[in-house]
Amino acid sequence: MEITDIVFILLNLAGALAVFLFAMKLMSEGLQKFAGSKLRHVLSRITGKPLSGILAGAGITAAIQSSTATTVMVVGFAGAGLLTLGGAVAVVMGANIGTTITAWIIALFGIGNGASDAVSFSLPMFLGTLSLFFMFSKKNKMQYLGQTIIGLCLLLVGMELLESAIPQLSDEVVETIATWSHWGFWSVLLFIVVGAVLTIILQTSAAMTAVILLMASQGWIEFPMALALVMGQNLGTTLTAQVVAMTTGTTGKRAARAHLVFNVAGVLFCLILFYPICNGIMALSGVTADTADPLNQQRYPLAITIFHTFFNVGTTIILAFFIPQIVKIVEWMVPEKKGDEGEEEFRLTYIEPNLLSTAELNLQSAKSEIEEFSKRVLRMYTFLPGLRTAKDDEEFDAIMARIAKYEEITDRMEMEISKFLTKVGSGDVSEHASERISTMLRIIDNLESIGDTVYQIAMTRQSKREDAVHFDAGLNANLAHMSELVQQALDVMDRNLHDYDHVDLDAAYAAEHEINGFRDRLRAQHLDALKLGVYDYAIGNAYSSLYALYEKLGDYVINVSEAIDSSRKHAED
Repeated sequence: MEITDIVFILLNLAGALAVFLFAMKLMSEGLQKFAGSKLRHVLSRITGKPLSGILAGAGITAAIQSSTATTVMVVGFAGAGLLTLGGAVAVVMGANIGTTITAWIIALFGIGNGASDAVSFSLPMFLGTLSLFFMFSKKNKMQYLGQTIIGLCLLLVGMELLESAIPQLSDEVVETIATWSHWGFWSVLLFIVVGAVLTIILQTSAAMTAVILLMASQGWIEFPMALALVMGQNLGTTLTAQVVAMTTGTTGKRAARAHLVFNVAGVLFCLILFYPICNGIMALSGVTADTADPLNQQRYPLAITIFHTFFNVGTTIILAFFIPQIVKIVEWMVPEKKGDEGEEEFRLTYIEPNLLSTAELNLQSAKSEIEEFSKRVLRMYTFLPGLRTAKDDEEFDAIMARIAKYEEITDRMEMEISKFLTKVGSGDVSEHASERISTMLRIIDNLESIGDTVYQIAMTRQSKREDAVHFDAGLNANLAHMSELVQQALDVMDRNLHDYDHVDLDAAYAAEHEINGFRDRLRAQHLDALKLGVYDYAIGNAYSSLYALYEKLGDYVINVSEAIDSSRKHAED
């Protein structure tokens, strides 16, 4: 074989694989857009029972054809406190079951003699869907459904291209590969490693599934080694998750470790019973050890897919009873940070440097990051009472330093989340996603303004201390009550940020009304006190500045809830 022939074969393989991967991406994005925000509703309703999490994980992954996407949403919900770590582990288990759908699609429609028939059916289906859903439909949902069907059609075309691009290997090459299968149990371990490495290189388990089924259908590898490659593929997907989790917080790392623990345990279980399981699958599917038998080669894809399903479903059923133990293991592997270490350092917990496949998933990450932003702002606000009660300058300066540090953090978080949302909005997004992006930009702008106002209150307290301005008990009590009212408004805001679809606007307005009403009372009393000379100008100026700043802070708080409610109403229209 000449060098030009080798180059031609490699180019054909690369092109066929590119079509396959593009089809998977197109189908996955279409499904995710079609499902839209309903994906997070499914996760939000997961109960503490493992079965509900497993079913949700399997269903969502089967629908969107991406276990990574499912894991991202799980991390967001767990970090927001809407999903326990045990529930997250259950969803990750279910996600593994959902990935078997791709293997069944390939095995039933994309490998063997049926591939050509599938392509002849998919091409007119492709053209019909293109004209119907993209040219005539004005509804986004129908367009997304059309994109999904087009992706499925291209997937079948990609499989046909891959099958036709596979070269006819020489007998020497086939015999060389076959010799790797003659080392007994060591061969099984070798092919597990090969499967893991190839999955890491391809960066997608779907493409690796296609490669395994093609290799088996061409008679290159024996059936037991194909099963070992499937086991290695499951391990390879976990390493990708570990790399992604490196930039996430504790919850993300634990979810990734749970995925690793689950798949490693599944591989160890199958290794112990490897040959009985292998013989059972062969008996069930009618497969024999003769790799040269054409009829036998046609049965390989279905048999391998049966094992793939058995591996994921079987290990899930067994390990579902050990979810509490898995939780303890991952908590031991990724311990919680103690104290406030890292609390006063800037970091993004949920947003990744690279965008995920669809706007819906990116917005879920942004929503979780905004909830973290709100948590920082609320914590910053709790430092203010310490400025009044500080016993000495050293304690006062330490609190001021913390507030200043948090003010820097809020500025950077607002900037980074804005850049992320702008990047998401510059892509292909639905009208609903575009509205959600606008809402989030308004929210983070007001959260940053809350941080600025808290800092202004702290600076006013500092100026008051430096100028030796002292309030009497009555003024301190009034400001303390104003502070409590603002705290109640902040708590309502924070609750609303956790569920955009059920915003409690009445509670938000009630808190805002109390703040404004009390501000009006203080202002009237303040003007009377100035007329009667109850306190001098310096005290009055500091006092009026503080209650005005608290009221201003309340305005930013109500703006957040109003932005959420506006987005909800727009989505309903």
